Amino acid sequence: MASEGKIDALNQSVREMLATFASTDDLRAEIHVAIITFGGEVQLHTPLQPASTVKWSEMVADGGTPMGQAMTLAADLIDDKDKIPGRAYRPTVVLISDGQPTDAWQTGLDRMTKQGRAQKADRMALAIGGDADTDMLRRFLNDEKKQVFVAADARRIKDFFQFVTMSVTARSRSANPNELPQMQNPFDLDQL
Repeated sequence: MASEGKIDALNQSVREMLATFASTDDLRAEIHVAIITFGGEVQLHTPLQPASTVKWSEMVADGGTPMGQAMTLAADLIDDKDKIPGRAYRPTVVLISDGQPTDAWQTGLDRMTKQGRAQKADRMALAIGGDADTDMLRRFLNDEKKQVFVAADARRIKDFFQFVTMSVTARSRSANPNELPQMQNPFDLDQL
């Protein structure tokens, strides 16, 4: 993510998404966000909190890609009923990668897709550039009807995040937010 402006585009896109989420909070729903980074080591970059309270700090790209550990941390967070009560809406988990996992990612993938409340999360995935492991991202989606979005370069990251933002805000305004909307990709992103 360090090359070709990818991390800068990602930071800008996340900032814009958070601003939109914060402005859409209303009495019916408040969008909460947590961000896990996995460049070199896995970190809870932004603890789970309302989008309106996030004080954004830039993500940095560094080191390997321990994606399995990141998926395990995400699944543990989703399954923590003290942090996400049972009455909360179905979470959306977004995975963005420009490379290959560098750990035993299958364990984390199984934890995310086959166990606990995490397996019911809506999942979206973005492969950036030709080195991204699209097969692993497909397995992360765990839904034959869903497609991995592909951004050939950093400029397309913003388009993907606009799609994520539209999807999440549409669900927060829905009469049944746990029902996943059938949305067409309006940003002309490639899909695999």
